[in-house]
Amino acid sequence: MKTSKRFFLSVSILSANFANLEREIRAVEDAGGDWIHVDVMDGHFVPNITMGPFIVETVRKLTTLPLDCHLMIEKPERYIRDFIQAGADWISVHIEGNPNIHRTLQSIQASNVKAGIVLNPGTAVSAIEAVIPTIDFALVMSVNPGFSGQNFIPQTPGRIQSIREMCAKFNVQPLIEVDGGISADTLPACAEAGANCFVAATSVFKHPGGIAAGIQALRNAW
Repeated sequence: MKTSKRFFLSVSILSANFANLEREIRAVEDAGGDWIHVDVMDGHFVPNITMGPFIVETVRKLTTLPLDCHLMIEKPERYIRDFIQAGADWISVHIEGNPNIHRTLQSIQASNVKAGIVLNPGTAVSAIEAVIPTIDFALVMSVNPGFSGQNFIPQTPGRIQSIREMCAKFNVQPLIEVDGGISADTLPACAEAGANCFVAATSVFKHPGGIAAGIQALRNAW
C-alpha cells in the first residue's frame, strides 16, 4: 500500500470518552489519524468485555476513516459476517486457539475486507509462518491483550524484525501493525524494526495536550 506518510496511525477508541465519542472521533480525523481501531473483547479469550458489532455500526456512521477491528474473542469465525455487515474495513484474528485460521482469513477476504493475523507476546513468531503469504497485515501485540494503558514489552522490536524477515522469505509485503504501549518513546524502535502501522489509545486520548497533540507527538517520533 502506497502512502505519503511514513506510517499509519490506527487510533483505538478503547481509551476514548464514550460520552463524547462522536466529538473524539472527529478530533482524530481532524488531527490526521488514519484508521479507527476497535478492540473487541468477549471476556473469555481475554479477561475483559468491550465492544461488539453494534459499536462498529455506530462508529461507521460517525466517520469515513477505515475501521480496524481487532477480534480478541473465542471462535471469531462465527462473527466475521456480523462485523463485515457493521462496516469493518480491516479485521484481525488471533492465531492462538484457531485451528482453521486459513478458512477464517479467507472468509474475511472473500468480502473484500482486509484480513490480519494477530500474535500474542507469548506466542512464537514461527506460529504465523504458514499464513504469511496470504494475509494483508500482521498485528504484533506489544502487551498482553485485554486492557489499555499497559507497559510496552521490550522484546517486541525483535519479533517485528523476525516477521519482516519471514515476509521477505515469501516475497510479500503485508503491513505490520503493533498494538500496546505505543508512545513517542516506544514507536521508533518498532518502526526501525519494520513496523508501518501503530495502534495508539492512551497516548492519543489521554495526552495532556489533547488528541491532536497526541497524534502529532507520534508523527514526530520517527
